[in-house]
Amino acid sequence: MKSPDPDKLNALIGRLVGDLGAITTGALVLLGDRLGIYKAMGDGKAVTPDELAAKTGLDERYLREWLSAQAAAGYIDYNSKSKKFKLTPEQACAFADEGGPAFFAGAFEIGQCMWLDEPKIAAAFKSGDGVGWHEHSQCLFRGTERFFRPGYNNHLVSEWIPALKGAKQKLEKGARVADVGCGHGASTILMALAYPNSEFFAYDYHAPSIARAKQLAKEAGVDKRITFAQATAKDYPAKNYDLVAFFDCL
Repeated sequence: MKSPDPDKLNALIGRLVGDLGAITTGALVLLGDRLGIYKAMGDGKAVTPDELAAKTGLDERYLREWLSAQAAAGYIDYNSKSKKFKLTPEQACAFADEGGPAFFAGAFEIGQCMWLDEPKIAAAFKSGDGVGWHEHSQCLFRGTERFFRPGYNNHLVSEWIPALKGAKQKLEKGARVADVGCGHGASTILMALAYPNSEFFAYDYHAPSIARAKQLAKEAGVDKRITFAQATAKDYPAKNYDLVAFFDCL
């Protein structure tokens, strides 16, 4: 093998260091999301680690380190004079506004799954077998719903459905809709809320996702108009649907 080119090697190491930093920062985003730190800072008020500890019930020393790392990453704003931290309006949108148009914190759960499931993927490399969607860690299903829901909230009813010729009018009058690969039912629930005269059937082959979707539909008050069932995209029942949609599974 030839000797490495020093400039190319240094450039490669630079990229690797950047990726390593991203991995570390991603883990801290997961912590901030799971522990409710971002939401506690969502009002945009500047706080010291002590003040944030009192607000969240978390340990001040750990919060201080977390806040400093987040500030270094550009995810939280720091004022060196007041020694206080805050979320800017843009940062609050990305990290604290669950379901908002720019909310992104939930997506990091998808990345977490890649690490948790590494042993399964390694085994598949050796065997040649696949790793089914249902075999992944729970954070993948939760993260997928939290990642896609902001897009549905802001575009599904207002833009995507009206873009289909006649779909909006049909749904308003009353239609029969199938949502295939519905996951936790975010898209189905939004349509059911927007079109009370329509009937919805939502399918997913992952039983725990169907169970979660039923729970969320009940909380939204639309469980009487949505039939959730475990089925694949190949064998879901035919019911003369007016609209068949595929969202999460794409």
